[in-house]
Amino acid sequence: MYLQSVAHEWVSLGHHVTIFCAAVDGCPEEELVGGVRYLRRGGRLSVYREARRYWREHQGDGYELVIDSVNTRPFLTPRFVRGVPVLAIVYQVAREVWYYETPLPVAVVGRYLLEPWWLRTYRQTQIVTISESSRDSLLEYGLRRVEVVEPGFTSCGTTTGSAKEAEPTLVFVGRLSSNKRPDHALKVFELVRREIPAAKMWFIGSGPAEVELRRRAGENVEFLGRLSDQERNERVSRAHLLLVTSSREGWGLVVTEAAALGTPAAGYDVPGLRDSLRASGGLIAPAAPRALADLVVGLFREGRITSLRPVPGGVLPWKEVAARVLRVASAVDIEG
Repeated sequence: MYLQSVAHEWVSLGHHVTIFCAAVDGCPEEELVGGVRYLRRGGRLSVYREARRYWREHQGDGYELVIDSVNTRPFLTPRFVRGVPVLAIVYQVAREVWYYETPLPVAVVGRYLLEPWWLRTYRQTQIVTISESSRDSLLEYGLRRVEVVEPGFTSCGTTTGSAKEAEPTLVFVGRLSSNKRPDHALKVFELVRREIPAAKMWFIGSGPAEVELRRRAGENVEFLGRLSDQERNERVSRAHLLLVTSSREGWGLVVTEAAALGTPAAGYDVPGLRDSLRASGGLIAPAAPRALADLVVGLFREGRITSLRPVPGGVLPWKEVAARVLRVASAVDIEG
């Protein structure tokens, strides 16, 4: 979303932008969307090889800047792009996410061999990332040219006047996958309900963990699946508190979106989430279900939940994000 939104803003300023990405079922190989040219080649793994091949065949087509969008596995453009400046946008590092998304021993190889090896390629490359936490992680990998340009935000509506539920209601929004740790959110709720029996929990989203979550879930837990934007926003605005339990995020835009709807968030003190929680007036707990549950129980027992004043802070209009990224790019040297 970050790169696509920035690309559309650049087009509105008169720039020509091409996004090279993997093929998508049902989408053409080449398409113009909102003025942005999309080229789709290869699959989830072969897209990296196809990108190298495309550049070898088309590098003379008038490109003046290459943006390398890095989400775990990078394109490694500094190894093959010559004569054109390269700017890398690295949303977050993976680190412990490897253990949630890949089996052993692949996780160990990815965490300690692949990711450090990949990122070493970018030591001389200018990098943009979206939070101070991500910047700190990149610096720990030995990267030095790292600028923070906060994510953009588009208002998700004004339903802040929606009445809250009669009973204490928690909500989890996101993909039900292991790295988001929805099982931790469920455990938090189970601990909260021991102290507040009337409490309710909503899960909005779907994913591979849903079957096991449904099997484990007790009373007062509702799985809503994927909802339309309007339905999701209406539910979030009615909840008292958003739970965020990811292992790591680049930022945690769901926290910002909930704050815009008048719902505060409570979550783990992990990279990315700590940034969005602090900026949005949320609450931070150590990354353990018991610690987060104790925080939540205290909020309701002591009546502090009604005094929280969430704000969608720490984000920028997309037009400003695009301008700031372009300013960083304008100072990039040509590599090789």
